[in-house]
Amino acid sequence: MIQKGLIMKAISGFYYVETADGLLECKAKGVFRKKGITPLVGDMAEVEDNTVVNILPRKNELLRPPAANLDQALMVVSAQSPDPNLMVLDKLIAVCEYKDIEPVLVVTKTDLCNGEWLCELYRSAGFTVVSTSVDVDNVEEIRGLLKDKLTLFIGNTGVGKSTLLNRLFPELNLATAEISEKLGRGRHTTRHVELYPLPEGGFVADTPGFSTVELSQYDRILKGDLQHCFREFQDYLGDCKFLDCSHRVEKGCAVLEAIHEGKINVSRHESYCALYEDAMKIKEWEK
Repeated sequence: MIQKGLIMKAISGFYYVETADGLLECKAKGVFRKKGITPLVGDMAEVEDNTVVNILPRKNELLRPPAANLDQALMVVSAQSPDPNLMVLDKLIAVCEYKDIEPVLVVTKTDLCNGEWLCELYRSAGFTVVSTSVDVDNVEEIRGLLKDKLTLFIGNTGVGKSTLLNRLFPELNLATAEISEKLGRGRHTTRHVELYPLPEGGFVADTPGFSTVELSQYDRILKGDLQHCFREFQDYLGDCKFLDCSHRVEKGCAVLEAIHEGKINVSRHESYCALYEDAMKIKEWEK
């Protein structure tokens, strides 16, 4: 009998699917490999005899971290230790915008360093931003953002991602590790993507931390699409002098004028330009 279920985690070729009969440990049908299809955490799947036989249509997917059908990505970034890497953060945000995944930022460790500048940078760009520390208890505010959504938790190694999840949901009891003084970052404590059901409804997915990000590992965004991945550009895109404006150096560019007037943050535009340089190397046929 075929059952439908949600893939909760995937480890070493085994897929753990939550069905009406409980959690089933399954293998994937061999035809997936032949077709180049990989079942992902967050997929709705059809299962027969402990085998995943079909993946239902996805609304989106990420290849790294591997997950599907995401409503939002909660990006955990620390005010200090490690210091925020805006280029990495903007790469992740651009991919989420491209995939129609709502980015939400949580700035941690504000007891170590005043991170208001970071919060304001992204609030002014149009994102929901919450700051937290050992002294600030805003657990209910963050939990409210997660209700009835499938949320991917993602962040640089050592930013306190699993620690934050444990504060939000102590019953998860996720493994954490101290910051490495020698490396200035945390040890990897999450080894795979796994969904956790929330008492209020919805799911959160904890993911392995990362130390560097290459956009090509997430998705290839063509240069013509990149402008739509920076939401603070949207009010100005139709006002440029040239229809094919790249929003980098052109005279009559409405985006550049908005930057000059302080309406768009310089660091966000610098990230856009760096990503544009990468996108120029992508050929249409490579998509």
